[in-house]
Amino acid sequence: MPLTSINNDRLERIALARELVFQGRSFAAGAGVSPWITQSWQRCLAMGLQPDKSVGFDAVSVQHMRRVQEASGPLVQAAQPVLTELARAIADIRYFAILTNAEGIVVDVHGPVNRQDRRAGVIARVGVDLSEKAVGTTAISAALAELQPVWMHRGEHFFQDTSVYSCAGAPVFGPDGLCAGMLDLTGIETTERPALKHLVRRSARSIENGWLLSSAHALVLRLNWPGNQPGDDSDGLLKLDPDGHILGANPTARQMLSLSPATPGQPLHASDVFASPWENLFDAASHSGNTQELPLWSGLRLQTQALRCGNTSASVSPVKTGALSNVTAKPLKDRQTDMIREAVNQARGNVAEAARSLGISRATVYRKLGEPRH
Repeated sequence: MPLTSINNDRLERIALARELVFQGRSFAAGAGVSPWITQSWQRCLAMGLQPDKSVGFDAVSVQHMRRVQEASGPLVQAAQPVLTELARAIADIRYFAILTNAEGIVVDVHGPVNRQDRRAGVIARVGVDLSEKAVGTTAISAALAELQPVWMHRGEHFFQDTSVYSCAGAPVFGPDGLCAGMLDLTGIETTERPALKHLVRRSARSIENGWLLSSAHALVLRLNWPGNQPGDDSDGLLKLDPDGHILGANPTARQMLSLSPATPGQPLHASDVFASPWENLFDAASHSGNTQELPLWSGLRLQTQALRCGNTSASVSPVKTGALSNVTAKPLKDRQTDMIREAVNQARGNVAEAARSLGISRATVYRKLGEPRH
């Protein structure tokens, strides 16, 4: 079937689902719209929103935005290299990337935004509120509500004003395990591209890994199940201070280890997770590239690879609050460079191996270290 016919059929099924829900009739799953979308539509109706009303795309106050920018600094910094590469990946399909905080307020925009098109300009600006209460059902509000990657096409958005957009969105979690914001890829009056859900999910994972590794720590553990050797973006990442306290973890590691988000005043220790002496983790880091199989208190076993980070042990103190330690004498950019340089040293100059161990691209390693490509 031609792509145009498939797209038209999809739009017709979306229109049918809207009619059923907005008239208060029982929704038929066969209409082809996911239940979480109709649930968002119903929340919008319960808030008194009407789909035919104009959307203001209002920005938050200057005072509010100052607080948002201060709180979102680590997220924005970690996202920069990912957004730059992502903008190149989506340039030819006329999509652009939007990064928001956990409230749905835009904190960064990258990509080919056509500022002459008002429909692009109103959403692709820092400070605009794109939460559900402000602009109804979108990939942004859905990703923040569902805490999972989503794809939304045209009329699946609540308002008629937003039915020109097609969007993929994924939540971004901080090292403490809490949702810190979301990443959105948006196109205007374009064909449906559900494959973008995979791209946005992978990009969000790269942001999470970069953020986790950017703050001070003494040891990083790459985790995977036996038979799947650690070394790529699918790994769980767990970082420790010199005394074995857990400073942070990416979502994959939290799922593997059944870790809840960090609770202030209740720090976890590696010995709470691994059923073996935690000191052995640091010993293993002296053997670059080696993996070991470790037992968990749950009875399962994980393949682990330990990477000791240079020049961090002196600046990291044991966790006292359960949050990430931010005690450091160096700017974030310098600490990232130190970490990458140490990884390259651990890999004996093998840039590809160092990049895999850090969960970043080789191009990023070269750029951060200012080295020419060979």
